[in-house]
Amino acid sequence: MSRRGLAAVASVLDQAASSATNILVLVLAARLSSASGFADFSMVYVTFSVLLGLNMAYVGQSLVLEKGAALGAECRSAVGFTAAASAAVGALLLVVGLALPGATGTAFLALGLVLPLVLLQDGLRYCFSALRAPQRALAADVLRLVCVVAALALQPDGASAGRLVLAWGLSALPALGVGLWLLRPYVRGARADLRPYLRRGHLGQRFVVEFAVGNGSSQLAVLGLGVFATPLAVGALRGATTLFGPLNVLFNSANAFGPPVLGRLGGKRATVRATAALGLLLAAVGAGWATALYLLPDRLGRELLGDTWAGASGLLPATGAQYAVMGLGTCALLTLRVLAPKATLSLQVVFSLLSVGLLLGGYAVWGVAGAAWGLAAGSALKALAAWWRVTRLPAAAGSREPEPVPTPAAG
Repeated sequence: MSRRGLAAVASVLDQAASSATNILVLVLAARLSSASGFADFSMVYVTFSVLLGLNMAYVGQSLVLEKGAALGAECRSAVGFTAAASAAVGALLLVVGLALPGATGTAFLALGLVLPLVLLQDGLRYCFSALRAPQRALAADVLRLVCVVAALALQPDGASAGRLVLAWGLSALPALGVGLWLLRPYVRGARADLRPYLRRGHLGQRFVVEFAVGNGSSQLAVLGLGVFATPLAVGALRGATTLFGPLNVLFNSANAFGPPVLGRLGGKRATVRATAALGLLLAAVGAGWATALYLLPDRLGRELLGDTWAGASGLLPATGAQYAVMGLGTCALLTLRVLAPKATLSLQVVFSLLSVGLLLGGYAVWGVAGAAWGLAAGSALKALAAWWRVTRLPAAAGSREPEPVPTPAAG
């Protein structure tokens, strides 16, 4: 197999390890907790997911579009900024945790303590993506998977959400250490510069706005259901999406490692051909996975999600439809990200806010099932609009010369 083929396999396996970590964290938490306890854990984990996405958008997505000989310095700067920003946000979460009562407040306190560890460990994969060394990200993320499963498996039945969050976060330490060690040859001698991340016009500012009105707004809307409706609604929606975690392997792999690969294809026609084929494949896989889950016996479902299965199983048709169209939408937005990075902001603003409106409107009319179908409808409309925008790009969009592959510094 060629070097490029090995890198592609490592990229997919790395995202498989990362997504498996997220899936197993939620599955183990659901099995160890009561329905109300898992609802508390879900509130915290959704908050973490929003923060993770913001870091991915502001730091990761801009980093993987970087090219040239200064990638070592760019990666060192990205690591430094992630460490500083996550420590600041972690301190704010400590204040939030002190203000909230009961088990929920304790869980947010725990998230504030471990946030710098988990964000920094996850952010290293974007450094390795930019450096075209996904096998190093794979090594660190496999270790992360092993450690988090072991840490949560040692927790007793009925463990509080705060205890589970602490165990999940502290288990990132070994993988973080290994990841930094594997990154060191690429950044040796490079100087970090955090100023570009604070300047007006940094590309990550556009991407973070897209995330805030896209994935972030949907996550916050789900959190809002826990305030205006019931935390059990959050647990049911989170449980249903957990079952579709394997599809996130492919979605995340496309977003994290797709830009460097697609950027070498040489223009609109080749890029669209590749992403359209991938989108159709992801949609078919999503539909097949949804069918398999819908036919899953209740006994196996309860083994996976415990008490949460009862609420989550009724949402599977809607969530399955959402993930099928998300495959098409992900590839359309990826096409725009590579060919015209500034073209995605307006799409995200309009159709992500529309999705939130459909989610909340669906809940008001048909309850939690209506909320799930609202998310599916919003994802479908966003995918249609994104592909229409791709067809409007000029034929010369994205044409450029290939870039050299970075190598570790000697010494």
